[in-house]
Formats: sequence, structure tokens, C-alpha cells
Amino acid sequence: MCRFASLPLCLLLVSACQPDQATAPHDELTIFAASSLTDAFQELADAFAKKTGDKRPTLAFAGSQVLRLQLAEGAKADVFASANDTHVRSLVDAGHVFEPTVFAENELVVIVPRSNPASLERFIDLPKARRIVVGAPEVPIGTYTRELFERAGSTLGPRFASDVRDNVVSQEPNVRLVRAKVELGEADAAIVYRTDVSPGVRTIAIPPELQVRARYHAGFVGAPPHSPEAVRWIAFLKSPEGRRILAKHGFLTP
Repeated sequence: MCRFASLPLCLLLVSACQPDQATAPHDELTIFAASSLTDAFQELADAFAKKTGDKRPTLAFAGSQVLRLQLAEGAKADVFASANDTHVRSLVDAGHVFEPTVFAENELVVIVPRSNPASLERFIDLPKARRIVVGAPEVPIGTYTRELFERAGSTLGPRFASDVRDNVVSQEPNVRLVRAKVELGEADAAIVYRTDVSPGVRTIAIPPELQVRARYHAGFVGAPPHSPEAVRWIAFLKSPEGRRILAKHGFLTP
């Protein structure tokens, strides 16, 4: 029996851990970004400030569904970055985000604890894992994971996909929490972005014919005219230096 659980409403409290955007100075560049961008954007923010002479941006990271809700309710930000087309399009359609552009791509991998208790060696072994953790359906990693399972079901058979789904024991609100379950030994396997692999886990490659490519968009928050700092930030993401930093953190740059 499938053990997918619904995402508790209380997960919205994750937003309380983020900087108070409503109190940020108006001339301060504030960026809302998906959790999977944390490490790359921290380095990009340092490089951006050094290169442009602008103040280092204020960065707020969370699951894309949390950031989308905050923006829809009027949170103050200048740029929104996410790998979820649905969240980006919803904010564009509602008049909260403008001119989204693709600046990076990512791939999925299976991660297991260093001890590999389920003895997984190949992706086809995934049903052997009795405790699988995935992202919640509302977050990008969850959306892409479900697309992966659909592809696997078509290629490896419906039994493969159903067995994997039946062994899902937890759905997390962002990819960092998915990874943490494996690092802490609370899961036999999980699906994360390639860029979120840490020294505390082992990776199992997903066959190229099943691979799902995540596309990251960055867009301006609020109607034009956009702040010069926000314009410079998005241009920096796509500049040679920005692309180099993203690639250093494992992202693919178009």
C-alpha cells in the first residue's frame, strides 16, 4: 500500500526561518530562491557584490511552494528563482513575476547512505529499498521525481514504479530535507538533484533514457521598471563568471 502522506499545512512555517522581507530596506536587492540553489547563490552573491560594487544581495531560501505563497501574499523581493515551471508560470499569470529566463539546468540522481543498507547498485535496484524519501509534489524536486517514476514505469514496467511508490515513507518540503533523511540514516534511498550530493551519501546514476532535466528560471518580482540591481543580478547569472560559478556547483548552463 502506498504510504504517500499529504503535505501538512504547518510546513508553511518554514517561511518563519527566512529573513523578514517586509522590513528590508527598499533599495536592498532581495532574492527569493529555491533551496537547491543555496550553495551556488551564496557564492554568486559574493562575486556579484565584488564585481559590481553593489551591496551583497539578501538571500532567502525555501521550498518553491513556500516562496510562491509569500510572494502571492505580498512579500517584498526583487528576484524569484525556481526550478518549477508551474510555480513560475502561476506567479507570472498573477502579475507577481515578470520576464522569467532560464539560467541553469540540473539532473536527478539516487542517493543512498554510505553504508548502503539496501545494497543498491543500479537504478533498477531501487524497489529493494524499503524506506524511500522524495520531495513533496508541490516542490520542484517532487515534481521531477514523479516524472522520473512515470518514465521508469513506461520503460521498466508498471510493477517497478508501483513498488517504488509503495516504499515511499516520507515526502519533504525541499530537497535539502530529502538529502538529510539519507545522511541521518532515516532512509535507504532518495531522489535529489545532482548538485545536492554531499560527502555523507553515495550516488547511483539514473540511466540517460530515464533522466529528467530540471530547468531553473529567474524572473523579476513586481512590474517594471525593475531595479538596476535586479537587472544586473539576472545578467550576472548568465554572464561567463556566473556560468562558471554555477558549473562549479554542478549546474548545467544553457
